[in-house]
Amino acid sequence: MHRRRFLAAGRWQHPARATLTLALAAALTGGLIEAHAQTAATPTVQDRPTLRAAFEAAWARQPEAQALTARRDAARAQQQAARSLTPEPVEMELYTKTDRLNRNLGTREYEIGVAIPLWLPGERGRSQALADAEGRAIESRTTAAQLRVAATVREGWWTWQRARVELDAARGGLDHVGGDLVGQRVELHAARGQLDNVRRIAADVGKRLKAGDLARADQHQADGAVAAAEAAVAQAEGSLTAAWQQLRPLVDMPGAAAPSHSPSADAEPEPSTAPSPADGLDTHAELLSLKDRSAVADGVAALAATQSRASPELTIAATRDRGTYGESYQQTFTVGVRIPFGAGPRHDARVASARAEAVELQAQMALERARLAGEREAARARADAARAQLAATERRAQLARESRGFFDKSFRLGESDLPTRLRIEAEAADAERQAVRARIELAAAISAWRQALGLLPQ
Repeated sequence: MHRRRFLAAGRWQHPARATLTLALAAALTGGLIEAHAQTAATPTVQDRPTLRAAFEAAWARQPEAQALTARRDAARAQQQAARSLTPEPVEMELYTKTDRLNRNLGTREYEIGVAIPLWLPGERGRSQALADAEGRAIESRTTAAQLRVAATVREGWWTWQRARVELDAARGGLDHVGGDLVGQRVELHAARGQLDNVRRIAADVGKRLKAGDLARADQHQADGAVAAAEAAVAQAEGSLTAAWQQLRPLVDMPGAAAPSHSPSADAEPEPSTAPSPADGLDTHAELLSLKDRSAVADGVAALAATQSRASPELTIAATRDRGTYGESYQQTFTVGVRIPFGAGPRHDARVASARAEAVELQAQMALERARLAGEREAARARADAARAQLAATERRAQLARESRGFFDKSFRLGESDLPTRLRIEAEAADAERQAVRARIELAAAISAWRQALGLLPQ
């Protein structure tokens, strides 16, 4: 009686779910994703200080971007495995039998065989469907991760811009900032900033004090205004540094200093359409990712239902043996089939777990759809409010600049006192600062609107 030991290789196990990871998602095209994943030189925000450049630098440093090529290779390998002729590699077995260690009568037996795993009915097709679904899930998961990175970069970027305009306003650079931030040139010929103006006023007061036109108390008031303006500059510089420290880990290497030149803070293009909350949600990166994950879970459940037992095996073996010395060797061939029994509770547990995952993802999709619809509507309303606020603040700034000119001339002619002149100066500086803030808030609101629509930075 021949003893045959056809050992089964380890079974190919399909993952029960696709792993969703970050990092900081409208979707970026596959070509751009590939370019960032394979680039040799990682971009930095210092190379091109724009919001888009900051996002690209941040995404290139994300673990998801760096592992993307390997994940795609793994998905392609899994697809190839699902399309192979056998669910597992074919095995070969060599076997020998002898009585040399005991009786030594010349008994000999040699056997060589192969074990060929066989697909269960429907298993191959469902394995292919699952492999294709997991390949799609990798791409949608990547775009969703990009969108989450974009949200973080956008928040940090506009916080940084707010800090920069505060510093520029305190230093007297509002005329430059107002023109460059959102591409809207604001004429601020009469306004050079609070610090510059109060210093000029203080110098004028000093001259008039020496001439006997003003009292020393007026000089103290003017010097106090200068000190307050200098304190505002110092505070703005601290806020700018703090904002950069929040943005730096995303876009650059640790320890990098802020760009020495002013970054471009141009607002992103406003969405060309104003869809209702329900329009276009199916193309949002987060929903696409959940949809593909749900398809993977459905594929896992279907495959688990099919794999109710281990794969059967077809065995083919050739045997050459003899009984004693002097006998001729005999050649025989063996063909067999190994059919495992059902898996029982283990199989039921796998199926139930896969179905639970699919149900959970379907429910999550419904919640995410409702959240995104509300987020879109809120972002659009925020942009409309910011636009109205900008119009109001610009009107106020224009009136404040005109008033500043009137009272500056009146003060020089001795027709108004110093407290009134300082009050008018403070009001004008505040109006100009609010106008610039409103431009930044509108740009930030447009970014938030694009984020809610699933669009990446431009």
